[in-house]
Amino acid sequence: MSFGDPNNPYGQQQPPQGQPGYPQQAPQGVPPQYGYPQQPVGGVPPQQPYGAYPPAGMPPMPGTGMPPLAHWGLRFGGTLLDGLITVGPMYALGFIDLAMSDDAGASGPGVFFMIGILYAFGMSIFNLYKEGATGQSIGKKIVGISVRREADGNVLGFGMAFVRKLAHFLDSISCYIGYLWPLWDEKKQTFADKVCSTVVIVVPKG
Repeated sequence: MSFGDPNNPYGQQQPPQGQPGYPQQAPQGVPPQYGYPQQPVGGVPPQQPYGAYPPAGMPPMPGTGMPPLAHWGLRFGGTLLDGLITVGPMYALGFIDLAMSDDAGASGPGVFFMIGILYAFGMSIFNLYKEGATGQSIGKKIVGISVRREADGNVLGFGMAFVRKLAHFLDSISCYIGYLWPLWDEKKQTFADKVCSTVVIVVPKG
């Protein structure tokens, strides 16, 4: 009487070799592969997001692998917040100086206004440094956007962030049309973005 394969005393059927979903035979020292092999669609490998994108919690743009681009409203909101944070305290201190000078009969900039100017300059440098190092100034971080290199998605660095800031001159000299260009541009870029090959993307806040 035959009791089946002596190596399989319990009579359990062995899974066929070479079928998807089962471990495949592999050379010694190479772990077996499980699951169905991923095949490219239409013979074209799937596109991969550049750098470490998309950020956690943010889906990529359909069919591109790129993170979503920031629309004009978010860009304007981030710029407005940066302006308020930078020059708001300077003007507030200036008004204090103005009120004190009227009472004392003095004229010219006072101590408070000079402190405000130093604050605005220091905050501008700080924001520029943060934008180059992390892609986000304070305002951009609040609204959840980030400036990145278009080619690979990396941050710009302080030097390139400074060049991009200077390139905004092109957005201003064109009757400020450059600042409005993201409204209809495919990549939502200003003239400065195009010159510096940068994009502004949406990232998780905080």
